[in-house]
Amino acid sequence: MNASSFAVRYEDIAAAALRIAGRAHRTPVLTSDSVNARTGALVYFKCENLQRMGAFKFRGAYNALARLTPEARARGVLAYSSGNHAQAVALAGRELGIATTIVMPQDAPAVKLDATRGYGAEVVLYDPKTANREALATDIAARRGLTLVPPFDHPDIIAGQGTATKELIDDVGPLDYLFVPCGGGGLISGSALAAATLSPGCRVIGVEPEAGDDATRSFKSGTLQSCSNPDTIADGARTASLGRLTFPMVLGLVSDMTTVSDAELLHAMGYLMERMKIVVEPTGALGAAGMFEKSHELAGKRVGVIISGGNLDLNLISRIPKP
Repeated sequence: MNASSFAVRYEDIAAAALRIAGRAHRTPVLTSDSVNARTGALVYFKCENLQRMGAFKFRGAYNALARLTPEARARGVLAYSSGNHAQAVALAGRELGIATTIVMPQDAPAVKLDATRGYGAEVVLYDPKTANREALATDIAARRGLTLVPPFDHPDIIAGQGTATKELIDDVGPLDYLFVPCGGGGLISGSALAAATLSPGCRVIGVEPEAGDDATRSFKSGTLQSCSNPDTIADGARTASLGRLTFPMVLGLVSDMTTVSDAELLHAMGYLMERMKIVVEPTGALGAAGMFEKSHELAGKRVGVIISGGNLDLNLISRIPKP
């Protein structure tokens, strides 16, 4: 598939990188002798758990809000999210002086709800068992005259998320593999586009939770598949499906999709915590868990892993096994 047919071009990622410079952190890239010994590879972790508000989502949110017209800024914005996009939009809005309203599920992690409110957003809660968040958000935005900023299916969001992989490859050079968490596909779409431009031949692997495997099934079948409220600890990957913009980018740019169990996520979180001293939330550990499961393929390779977030619900710590 020709890259020109996608809603986002690499030039959009490069422009987003300039736009967010000085606002988003240029997060560190960490390595681990233990991980390299375990995999036989040179593994580079892009630590978006150390990004502002604790996740890569700030990149896309700031890029999208910064591109709004003065009139749209004055009216305010609305987003829907289980947590990290919520916090990102709230923080970006505070930085830019834009009022924010966020639609969040009642069962969202308390740490994410509290942070979203702490950044100054109005939070509207809904029951995910009885309400459709997209429909609710669209209705509220229309009634209040707010600009809707979706969590992944938006060109400015995708371009902003792609800056994480741009930075990674700029810092460490070409990669043979890149493992990326996948929910609605914003991060992996931007990552795959950046990798295709800056590191041709890099195999981009998307990683989902087993219970929320819609993107994997979509990738394998070539037709858009969905999940309904998947039961997984990876709350950031409970999206129903890939989007209108992200689905063709995943099909055209991603090399493969795979899934990991919640148990494998917990093991990866424990390993990263014990060996690398970093706190990673379940969704944030998807790429690492996928990389560990495919370590037999990686000997002698240069491997990138996106650690997408670190907003860990402390109630989960007791479930993390010792590596």
